[in-house]
Amino acid sequence: MNREITFFSRFEADILANCKTITIRDSSESDFQPGEVLRVCRNEDGVFFCHIEVKSVTPVTLDALTERHAQQENMSLDELKKVIKEIYPDLQQFYVIEFTQC
Repeated sequence: MNREITFFSRFEADILANCKTITIRDSSESDFQPGEVLRVCRNEDGVFFCHIEVKSVTPVTLDALTERHAQQENMSLDELKKVIKEIYPDLQQFYVIEFTQC
């Protein structure tokens, strides 16, 4: 059975359009393995909307985020850092999960 990952509904269209190809998570969601296929559901209501395949899981600090990360998230670097600080206000260490839609 596939494990599940959730995304806020505001990211659904970008994921389905292949505009968002990474997600940045804390250590509680860092144990995914390359090649693993995940069920993707909306965080707000649990509705399934696609499957993704994990390409890589790479540690990163907030300060080490780059324009490339922002492009993969389909936002500016400033926006990306702001969103991460809103979701994880007290953290500096994260994991970049790169994926492709199946």
